[in-house]
Amino acid sequence: MDLIGEMFTLYVQRADWFAGLVLSHIALALSAIAMSGTLGLLLGTWIAEHPRFAPPVMGLCNVLYTVPAISLLGILIPVTGIGDRTAVIALTIYGVMPMVRNTYVGLTSLDPDILEAARGMGSTRMQILLRVKLPMAAGVILAGVRNTVVMTISVAGIASFVGAGGLGVAIYRGITIYDPAMTAAGSVLIALLALLCDLVLGVLERYFKKRGSQ
Repeated sequence: MDLIGEMFTLYVQRADWFAGLVLSHIALALSAIAMSGTLGLLLGTWIAEHPRFAPPVMGLCNVLYTVPAISLLGILIPVTGIGDRTAVIALTIYGVMPMVRNTYVGLTSLDPDILEAARGMGSTRMQILLRVKLPMAAGVILAGVRNTVVMTISVAGIASFVGAGGLGVAIYRGITIYDPAMTAAGSVLIALLALLCDLVLGVLERYFKKRGSQ
């Protein structure tokens, strides 16, 4: 109870500081999510349309996904320096894997009869992709977005170790000055952000899956 009380005291006394960290954390995560989402969607769509390239691309994504986040940040520092840029690049690399996988699975697991009917109506390959495949796979793709968002928000907590902003600053400061309440306060806010985004995206995912099955 003492720790919880100290956390709430910190939130009240340093409300402006924590609010700034939350906004910085959201901006950092959104930048990475936008980049990984776009790259993952394009790459996943490409390998779905060109299946022979799927194994090496998926293999590379799997390898990158297994590299510890702190190690990846350390590898990037000599190349990109310290600060938000390095954090965004690392978070983007991590976020690509769920997007590529879900986009590929979503586009390659559609009912072939529906696709054949679209071809029989004279639709081109691009028209089938844009008007049939992507809308029908939207629920599965959104599940990848959901995983990417939650993971990115969570992993962004270590961005402060390379001089980036966000709620990781509170965690890092709490560790360096031996203040458990400060560390817990930053961690709880990150968890709440991730859970809130997961809840909202979960509702959207169920809506698109239901719509795609109709």
